[in-house]
Amino acid sequence: MTQTADAPGTSHSPVVPVPGAPRSMAVGLAFAFVGAIAFSGKAIIIKLAYRHPVDAVTLIMLRMLFALPLFLLMAWWAGRGKPALTRRDWLGVLGLGFTGYYLASFLDFAGLAYITASLERLILYLNPTLVMLFGWLAYRKRITWRQMAGMAVSYAGVLLVFGHEVQIGAGGATAWGALLVFLSAVSYAVYLVWSGEFVRRLGSLRLVGLATSVACFLCIAQFLLLKPLDSAFAVAPEVIWLSVLNATLCTAVPVLLVMMAVERIGAAATAQTGMIGPLSTILMGVVLLGEPFTLWTAAGTALVLTGIYVFTRGGRR
Repeated sequence: MTQTADAPGTSHSPVVPVPGAPRSMAVGLAFAFVGAIAFSGKAIIIKLAYRHPVDAVTLIMLRMLFALPLFLLMAWWAGRGKPALTRRDWLGVLGLGFTGYYLASFLDFAGLAYITASLERLILYLNPTLVMLFGWLAYRKRITWRQMAGMAVSYAGVLLVFGHEVQIGAGGATAWGALLVFLSAVSYAVYLVWSGEFVRRLGSLRLVGLATSVACFLCIAQFLLLKPLDSAFAVAPEVIWLSVLNATLCTAVPVLLVMMAVERIGAAATAQTGMIGPLSTILMGVVLLGEPFTLWTAAGTALVLTGIYVFTRGGRR
């Protein structure tokens, strides 16, 4: 998710108590909490769909096909009364839609065919560290020792869970799946670093609506190039309704919830609340997928969450 450039709490003016502020904070935390859980359910739904004969190209096309009307509506709603996009804006939207939502989503879908939902979520949760690294490469942003320590701890946690999955499964397939999901995180980090200027120009909700719509068209075009048209719905009925659920409950709905959470409690608090995501993915993986919950998984998850917490705190003065 992108973060709004004018998130609450960035002003240097004195804070004035506002009637209803505690209630707004509670509502914002609820939005962030539910949004994080809904996002984390995406991997579970994909794994459930893979239990039926379907490939990544078809599965992501179905998700994007059902999500497209929702994102077009989002883009239209956020763009009412706003200036038309310039040629530069459209080029930026096309590039961001490709990196942040098409490529990142496809790599994630493909990787989930080989690894557990728990490992996938832990790898994706490394995203802030990749954003920081790209920020350093592109803009020479300072990296603190505390951030580096947090990175080391979080990556150690992922390696711990990865090593355990290699031991109990097919090593080559696990490594390939982990690589695909890590490249998905890299692609999304590029989107986050690159999107800052366009968030300020277009607004976060309008940008997300437009960029995700671009990704939807790309996924549909990819399917039409690689698959026969009549195979689109020649899948098990379970794959269809799981794709509808993925497009709504785990894609469009959490986008809106997180945006509304950022408006009420700010980007930092929303991100901290998002730490519930990996935990909920692991829990749903155990309950709904029958994935094993071992001491290695628990230890790796604790390391990742601790490392990311230290990392995010390490950037504050």
